[in-house]
Amino acid sequence: MRRLLPVTDMTAHETGAGEVHGTAAGKATAATEATATRAGEAQVAAVGEAPAAGREWTLDELADAYAYPEGDAVWLRANMVSSLDGAGQHEGRSQPLSSETDMRIFGTLRGLADVIVVGAETVRLEGYRPARAREAFAARRAAAGQGPAPVIAVVTASLDLDFSLPLFTEPLVPTLILTGAAAPAERVRAAREAGAEVLVAGDGAGVDPARAVAVLAERGLRRQLTEGGPRLLGQFVAAEVLDELCLTISPTMTAGGAQRIAGGPSVVVPTRFSVASVLEQDGFLFTRYRRI
Repeated sequence: MRRLLPVTDMTAHETGAGEVHGTAAGKATAATEATATRAGEAQVAAVGEAPAAGREWTLDELADAYAYPEGDAVWLRANMVSSLDGAGQHEGRSQPLSSETDMRIFGTLRGLADVIVVGAETVRLEGYRPARAREAFAARRAAAGQGPAPVIAVVTASLDLDFSLPLFTEPLVPTLILTGAAAPAERVRAAREAGAEVLVAGDGAGVDPARAVAVLAERGLRRQLTEGGPRLLGQFVAAEVLDELCLTISPTMTAGGAQRIAGGPSVVVPTRFSVASVLEQDGFLFTRYRRI
């Protein structure tokens, strides 16, 4: 794997400016390195020298690269994948756009999170299972005061979910349901009988995105990760509560009418993000953007 941004001495030595940026862009690169974004500077400070290009990074190295900001602030990041032509899925699932390295980063982001927030439709389509404890992250999680595995929090207005699935019957830590105060009482009861914990994060039937973030934070779940789907991510963007996007750009073209990574109504003013880092492996770009 290569680190393309921020450019470190190790990256420049191993790949050369022309190889990373192209001959024409090399001069521009030299000019912009000195004025790297704040996010880029923070990333360099956090991870130091980049691991050697061309080899597989260890999970520890990935965890260092994707570490949450230090301190007690609540931080919501999203992890999504997109094809070159903007598809967030293929035939209803994200897996056809993914790769082995993408799945390693997917697992790393989960290993760092307190809670994984996901929409009910994604639970149904992707066959969600409980997050598992992984030995590779055990010491890191213990040092951070985290439990052995992240909590799964499902956002749903209708609670139209199969509560006999392992997500509800076999979780290492109880699955959370985020819903509104007017959610169907019989479905709330079924969720609780299945062992899920129901949290109210909205005054009506649905969930208020900002309130969902706050409700989770009140339980000490401040390192938050959402894996979509597009409708849920769109709601977080519209509510201006998304702090970071980890976007894998897959070197694939799908055509068709697949959803983008974020859906729902358009925001009045586009939300600006700054690039924090870019990694590359086998033609896939693993990007990180932080809200300005």
